Amino acid sequence: MTAGGVLIDLGPRSYTIHIGYNLIGRAGEILRGVLGGERAMVVTNYTVGSLYGKSIRDQLEKSGIYPVFAEIPDGEEYKSLSTAGELYDLAYRNELDRRSSILALGGGVVGDLAGFVAATYLRGVPLIQIPTTLLAQVDSSVGGKVAVNHPRGKNIIGAFYQPSAVVADLAALKTLPEREVRAGMAEVIKYGVIADEIFFGWLEENLERALSLDPAAVEEIVTVSCRIKAAVVKEDETERGSRAVLNFGHTVGHAVESLTGYKTYRHGEAVAMGMAAAARMAVRMGLLGQAEMDRIVSILVRAGLPVDVPANLDREELIRSMHRDKKVVSSRLTFVLPVAVGKVEIVRDVEEEAIVSSL
Repeated sequence: MTAGGVLIDLGPRSYTIHIGYNLIGRAGEILRGVLGGERAMVVTNYTVGSLYGKSIRDQLEKSGIYPVFAEIPDGEEYKSLSTAGELYDLAYRNELDRRSSILALGGGVVGDLAGFVAATYLRGVPLIQIPTTLLAQVDSSVGGKVAVNHPRGKNIIGAFYQPSAVVADLAALKTLPEREVRAGMAEVIKYGVIADEIFFGWLEENLERALSLDPAAVEEIVTVSCRIKAAVVKEDETERGSRAVLNFGHTVGHAVESLTGYKTYRHGEAVAMGMAAAARMAVRMGLLGQAEMDRIVSILVRAGLPVDVPANLDREELIRSMHRDKKVVSSRLTFVLPVAVGKVEIVRDVEEEAIVSSL
């Protein structure tokens, strides 16, 4: 299939999300005019590097760029300041300068970490996102949020830093374990709930096709998700207001990830728990009808995602973790709650009792 694209319209920081099949083997051609300098650092993990490292190396060398490879272990716990420090050392030893690009080849962990390093090395060097997981293609590689984790909270050390381009090769999704596909589907479902009831209805009818990675269905979910996120980011690039709707499910989800040491649940799994909790919360507060809550919870269950926060996680610890979330302002717990399928509201000062009873 030929590549399509979605424009992230941010004036001088605008860029294209290239979407299609077998794009990694054409990365040099696609990125012509974006890559600069004589060197580039490719940040990946061992699994993705073994699959696509040679192809990216060949593409860079054909473009006259010397590639420096950094392979990190897989896992959210490696999205840390210590790993970022190792990448700074590697970049400095290999004489990367301000025109050198950093390419993030992998999933959300690689993209966030490499993006954070690109934003801070020499006060900012060009960043290219080449996401290889569904979650990264529809969400984390798009919009310019880059960060590393801290033991006390997820993504609390970071920046807004837009890439120069995103290359979403849909063929890469065929290599994913089923669990990763299902985890990525949580973010796809999120877009339907927050912004597009028609897309949500399409997902209800075509979920199994998407989960089985039917080519046309995959192109649809990635393209529509990116279009929704592009519109939100254009309106509020640095999350001063409306962009917060993208955090639907994330307040609870981040708390679950933090309390389990980032090792037990995939990000999408934790977000699914958070979306189900937010839907129940909205019903309890009179904001959402029971039937629409049932639609949201049902599609998460059909996607093979968890919808209940494990009983063995201490509820008081969860609340404390939520209070440390970066979205909290003046100690006021803030949630994105659905008021209909396709529409959400940002609600502040949610009572702790309502939160606990919704988990």
